[in-house]
Amino acid sequence: MILDTHVDIRWPEPPDWTCESGMCVDLPRMRAGGVAGTVFIAFVPQGKRDFASLRAAEERSVAMLEHIRARADGMAAHFCATPAEFEAAMRSGIPAVLSAVENGHAMGVDLGLIARWRKLGAIYLTVTHDGHNALADAAKPKPHLGDGPSEHGGLSALGRAAIREMNRVGLMVDCSHVSKAGMMQAAELSRVPVVVTHTACAALHPHPRNVDDEQLDMIREVGGIAQVTAVASFLRPAGPDGTSPSTVEDVAEHVEHAVRRIGIEHVGISSDFDGGGGVSGWMHAGEMQNVSAALRARGYGERELALLWSGNFLRVWRQVLRGAGA
Repeated sequence: MILDTHVDIRWPEPPDWTCESGMCVDLPRMRAGGVAGTVFIAFVPQGKRDFASLRAAEERSVAMLEHIRARADGMAAHFCATPAEFEAAMRSGIPAVLSAVENGHAMGVDLGLIARWRKLGAIYLTVTHDGHNALADAAKPKPHLGDGPSEHGGLSALGRAAIREMNRVGLMVDCSHVSKAGMMQAAELSRVPVVVTHTACAALHPHPRNVDDEQLDMIREVGGIAQVTAVASFLRPAGPDGTSPSTVEDVAEHVEHAVRRIGIEHVGISSDFDGGGGVSGWMHAGEMQNVSAALRARGYGERELALLWSGNFLRVWRQVLRGAGA
């Protein structure tokens, strides 16, 4: 039961995803790769924080969520906003469409948007992208926007309030892109487990977007999940030509490090396709089985693969929904 939990879409003017589109993920490639569901992302790039820019970011997030929901016509694909809906779609053999928001910049200072996003079906919010925002420091600051190494020392007061509101409405807290201080603070503050939907292991390659062993330990402590992704530059250093020679075996190696460190119950896999993801052997959704094959060769059985591909993420999602409204 493969659930790819982080896939970007072209915006604006997304192509027709029901046919071969030239994107890494479309309906034919999902079917070819045995993908039960995909979380498509309403991504908002970090920009200025003036009124006009924040209003445009909010409008973009809502328009993208509405578009993602409309991708599912109930026949070729089902839109799912709960684990039960996803599992029902999986049992029916119909691919599932899910949604999430990437970059809390899109809410500006309006905490009410968090509930609106959830009502539109979003299942998580990635607190930052590259560049600090009003909620938290990012792992990769943007100097051209005036960013220094740190702005808030992790989370801001608004960021803390946002996490409490996310807990209240049942929106998962995704700490991908967030600075180490911000991620650790979010994990401590949240009443329910946090997720890191697309990252890799700093112990194997010290990329600023990767989580180190102390962060992995915190994820285990709070019952969360860290998901290794297919971004080549996260997995191996660049070669002489300036590109990383990462392959599907590197994905498996990072998964194995995380499993050895914190246990298989706290590790997952995602692609970040159409947003930078893609390594030799795993370049699109039709090649998902190559990842499973690489892990089987390392001794992972069907139970372990089920946990990595969807089981652990679904566990955290259920915990977040159970904690909502408390």
